[in-house]
Amino acid sequence: MWLLVGLGNPGKEYESTRHNAGWMALDFLAREIGADWKKDKKFNAEIADGVFGDTKIMMVKPQSFMNLSGEVAQPIAAYYKIEPDHIIVIHDDMDFDLGDVRMQFDRTAAGHNGVQNLIDRLSTKAFHRIRIGIGPKKIEARDFVLAKFSKDELKTMAESISTVLDAVDTIVHAE
Repeated sequence: MWLLVGLGNPGKEYESTRHNAGWMALDFLAREIGADWKKDKKFNAEIADGVFGDTKIMMVKPQSFMNLSGEVAQPIAAYYKIEPDHIIVIHDDMDFDLGDVRMQFDRTAAGHNGVQNLIDRLSTKAFHRIRIGIGPKKIEARDFVLAKFSKDELKTMAESISTVLDAVDTIVHAE
């Protein structure tokens, strides 16, 4: 089984913001495979189970704020005995152009506080990441990542989500 963790912030005020790109990608994947989101109070998360291709996956949207994502993901991984190399974290990255998608494994957080919290809680950086470009940054970082996408930017993001699904496919079926 693979654990897919989308990074984002809970609450209506954060819907369609750049920082919620990871959640947007997981919402699309859930629709594609017919998985339903359920609130899990024990883990403080929304969780959707499904099958991607022939592989069982669990998708998680932590209901903590972005910078505490590891506080949610690590207990889930421990409970289900999912090793870090079977975790994929999907998140925004303001260092890449809008819609660019990049995969990496066993790398530093590169200044992303949500990813750093995951590294700290998992005690390793040896997990997969799919980084979705939301840049280039035009204003102060905090204001930029919490700003909503424009309609044109949302179209670009929607187009890039299929690339995210290809990246998930590449990672989970590489074995």
